[in-house]
Amino acid sequence: MTSPRRLMSAAFAVVLLAGGAAACGEGSESDSAPEDPAKMTPRAAVAKAATDSEGITSLRYRITGTVPQTGRLEAEASMSTEPPVMSMRLTTADHGENGRLEVRFVDEVMYAGGSAVDSTKLDGKSWFSARPAVWGRGSADNNSYRLLPSQVEGNPVVQSRILTASKDVRKIGAETVDGTRTVHYRGTVTRRGMSAARDAAANKAARERQIESLDQFIALRIDDTLTMDLWIDDAGRTRQFRMRGDTRATPSGAEGKPLEFIDGDPLDMTVTFLEVNQPVTVETPPSEDTADIAALADKAQSAGD
Repeated sequence: MTSPRRLMSAAFAVVLLAGGAAACGEGSESDSAPEDPAKMTPRAAVAKAATDSEGITSLRYRITGTVPQTGRLEAEASMSTEPPVMSMRLTTADHGENGRLEVRFVDEVMYAGGSAVDSTKLDGKSWFSARPAVWGRGSADNNSYRLLPSQVEGNPVVQSRILTASKDVRKIGAETVDGTRTVHYRGTVTRRGMSAARDAAANKAARERQIESLDQFIALRIDDTLTMDLWIDDAGRTRQFRMRGDTRATPSGAEGKPLEFIDGDPLDMTVTFLEVNQPVTVETPPSEDTADIAALADKAQSAGD
């Protein structure tokens, strides 16, 4: 008997013209850094930016770069944690006219539309929905039905804290990001180093931050070492970060056939914070213009019986 999960995957493959927008998909931080960013050590400045990020409940941000098994992409998104919603417009350059995708997460339902969706497979409708869908949590909890790359599924606020686990973070110099003065920092991070930072955390809050960051690191699928750049403004807040590294091989293969592994591709992704703690509203598409992916899966199963 064909599993519901496999039927759902088959339904996605039918309605996505471009084959999907994505793949199947060291040290402790300081909790008492000085308040003036200009007088901080690199480690203290990065730690303060991580602590301050806990006050971010909504964010508008931009993503650019190259993501494994997806290629070059650009995206602009808005998210809120209260309630948890997200809207993203994503363009994959290698898919041409069929590379535009819009994804929304509202009330644990994912909606997808755009030129990457074949409306002829949706009875002429422009959107499809899937549930239950989860975005912005942990690597094990997220579920965008492999529509989004795992690297893009992550919460950028939590991703920006990963550099706190670096033992070699250093100051690169003053730079301007979108017209804002910043200081550029760089360091390298490994999974072992992140685990050590978690274990060495000075208190419960710091440990929870490291656990969340480690989870986001796992979602990036980095093979060994992540190189991370962080740009912090005069107020000590993150304005931009860049993540680079080679990713792990991913399993591939049809049911009943030997499992094969696809070599991991390089990750090079930059995230820029555009607006922080501004109102975010994500609306559901019109119900009359939305097809239920589960219904499509049932239809595919009936046709195969």
